[in-house]
Formats: sequence, C-alpha cells, structure tokens
Amino acid sequence: MSTPINLAEYTTLRIGGPAANAEILTTENELVAFADDYRLQDGPALLVGGGSNLVVSDDGFAGPVGIIRTEGVQLERGRGTARATAHAGEDWDSFVAWTIEQGLTGLEPLSGIPGSVGATPVQNVGAYGAEVSSTIESVYLFDREFGRTLIVRKAELEFGYRTSVLKRTAHHHGQPRYVVLSVTFNLPKASGTGGVPIKYAQLANTLGVEVGDTASPTAVREAVLELRSSKGMVLDAEDHDTWSAGSFFTNPILDVEQVALPEGAPRYPVVDPSTGKDDPSVVKTSAAWLIEQAGFAKGFRLDGSKAALSSKHTLALTNTGGAQAQEIIELARHIRDGVQGRFGITLVPEPNLVGLEL
Repeated sequence: MSTPINLAEYTTLRIGGPAANAEILTTENELVAFADDYRLQDGPALLVGGGSNLVVSDDGFAGPVGIIRTEGVQLERGRGTARATAHAGEDWDSFVAWTIEQGLTGLEPLSGIPGSVGATPVQNVGAYGAEVSSTIESVYLFDREFGRTLIVRKAELEFGYRTSVLKRTAHHHGQPRYVVLSVTFNLPKASGTGGVPIKYAQLANTLGVEVGDTASPTAVREAVLELRSSKGMVLDAEDHDTWSAGSFFTNPILDVEQVALPEGAPRYPVVDPSTGKDDPSVVKTSAAWLIEQAGFAKGFRLDGSKAALSSKHTLALTNTGGAQAQEIIELARHIRDGVQGRFGITLVPEPNLVGLEL
C-alpha cells in the first residue's frame, strides 16, 4: 500500500523532501512485485535501503519509492568455509556482527559501515583494506529491464574500486536496472583466535600487530568501530558529525601518464579486476589529503551554511542541523572546485544524488 513519506527520515544525512507514492517492502515477494510493477521503461523509481548513500533533493521524489526492509539470513557450513546469505534489507553492521558470532571471518574490517546488505555489492563497499568483492560469491537480482530474477556470480559483477556492473548500469539508465534481493558471501572459518590478515596500516597499529598479521575477528571489529567512531563514521543520533553520507568523495584513480601525483600525496596501488594484479598505468591517492592540502580544514563551512565538513574527518560532509540539500551540494561543489584549481584533479562524489547535480 502506498503512503506519503518524508525522505529525510530515511537517509543518514537527514535530508530529503516528500514522496507521495512510497511502499515499505518487508518480504522478498513484495520487493520483486515492486520492481516488476515499475519496470525500467516505466520511468524512474527510487529504492531506499539504509539511506546511507543518498543525497535527496528538498523537492523530494515524484515517482514510486520502495523502502527495502526485507530481512533474514541463512548459513550453509562447509569444511573450512561457510556460505552466508542475507536479504537485501538486512542491516549491514548487524550482519557483520552475526558472521563473527558464527565463527566466521572476512567481514570484520567492514564493521560499523551504515546501510543495508543490498547496497554493498553495488558500491563494492570497502574499508580498512577490505572490500566485499573479496568475499561475495553471488548476488540474487531482479532485472527491471526484462522482468526476471537471476543469480549473478562474482566474476560477472565486474567489481572495481567503489564500483560494479550494478552501479555502472544504474548510472547509464539514471536509475537501477538491477534490484538486489539477497547476497551470498563465502567466508572462511576463523582459525583459533586468528581471522583474515590485516592489510591496513592504521588498523594494524591500533591492534598492535604488523601488516599481514592476523587478530581475532572480535578484536578487529572492536578496533574498527573505535577508529570509525573517532572519525564520526559510526551513526549517532546525538552527534551531528555522523549526520552524513559517509565519505562524500572517492579516492581519485589517476592515469600516471596524464596526471602528475602531487608531491607528498599518498600513493596506493590499483588492482586490475580482470587480472587480480596491480595495474602500473594507474595510481590511487587520498581524497582527504587533497581536500586538506587545498585548504579545507575539518569543520569548514561556507558563510551562513548549515552544511560543514566533519570536525573529525574531511571526507564527510555533514548536516549540522536543519541543512538543506542544496547547502550540501554547494559545499561539495566548492571543495571539488578548490581541489581542481589547486591540483588539476577532479573529485567524484560517492553518494547517489537524487534530483540534484554537482
């Protein structure tokens, strides 16, 4: 049954206008029926999971809106690994905690990330040296173009840094072609007190281990939550520094023959998803470093604006209370243009913009 809602209540930025035709989808059948009722050719439809990757116009959304609240997890144990399947509406962090409770490892570096399970393969969500692409086995989808369900294996998802074929097709059509129904992960069993090797230096330092060493999944989760909290990246209704869409800009991937990396900028290898090996033709650098070196400090805001950079982390654009969507966009544009003018590098937004342009 359709009902009017205010989209600000469904996004972590607490920003967004009205939607007159919204449905709360609590079962897989309801989600499939919604996706089938509003096919790609029928016009734009908006699907909202955890709302952590959305910046919605103050005008709201005129078309149909599906609020994904499907829940349920299943576990199939093997000899050394297990297949864990979660419905799209499952809370991501709760699912990560559940896998640890089941004695599994692989997802603990991704603790504390807001949003739903269904969004993770779209963005190839990653943090602290881990990405979901390393553990996803398959995704169960509904294709809004041809009106059918299908299972897509990892290789077919064409994962890259913060992208996938799901994200690229959505960008091409201006709305999702594929609706995630559930995601299946292949996770190793934790061995004794050890989990997967730690790949990220800051996390290793927090744990008191070397990069490449292991630690218990529980210890890794606690350390990640501590680090994320220190950066305002764990949701807290009382802390406006967490009223954000997470990292607003992706870390730039630069063609080494076309763009010179600024002196002192961090340099990270980029893995070619087709070969699994480092691609020497490109390099990744830090968007946060570029923002700070372009003169934008933590807490920066435009005069009179209620949108600001987080006081803890320059990659997060926050709603300090009562901000409008356009204020977020104006701040993002100002920062993007400042970095472009200083370094000749164009930052690309990570959240999906609905009814807005940067």
